[in-house]
Amino acid sequence: MSQHSESTIQYYEHHADEYVRETLGVDMQSLYTPFLELISSGGTILDAGCGSGRDSKAFKDRGFAVTAIDASKGMADRASQLLDQPVAVVRLQELSFTSEFDGIWACASLLHVPRQELNDVVFRLIRALKPNGVCFFSFKEGDGERLDGGRYFNDLQIDSLERLLVGHSGIEVVRLWRTCDVRPDYRQFGWVNSIVRRVA
Repeated sequence: MSQHSESTIQYYEHHADEYVRETLGVDMQSLYTPFLELISSGGTILDAGCGSGRDSKAFKDRGFAVTAIDASKGMADRASQLLDQPVAVVRLQELSFTSEFDGIWACASLLHVPRQELNDVVFRLIRALKPNGVCFFSFKEGDGERLDGGRYFNDLQIDSLERLLVGHSGIEVVRLWRTCDVRPDYRQFGWVNSIVRRVA
């Protein structure tokens, strides 16, 4: 494990309760809609980097079968309590699923993957999709790698996200778009988002 990955995981171990308080009540409906409308009712979803479990619970409440994972044991434990189901402690770099999910939700999780490991993680996520399955990715808008309070961030622009995705075979880019942070105190920060579909 890289030093940056280790320090990021330790951040969430030490700030799990604080992170849950800050994020659990955030309304993500504007991002759920374009993702969920591409998945059949009752479909299987992997929440890759589930954090507090907020999004997994929203998907479960809508009737989807959710598998949730997180690299931090502290976050996984709290998500498990919220979801009333086990949440595995798994790093994205360790994913080994093959053709198992109709949808993968990687919201604000790939942004912690070191840039030199990012292509491999995207490959692992694509491999985990069933044919015609879709994956949502989001990154903080920016250009470069940085540390903030002990956490590593890999920031992308729309064009750099597009270059990352088109470098992978077997997928089509369904949508690329920019949004502002949905948290009232963070509206000045931008995000870049994408949905891709596995076609082979």
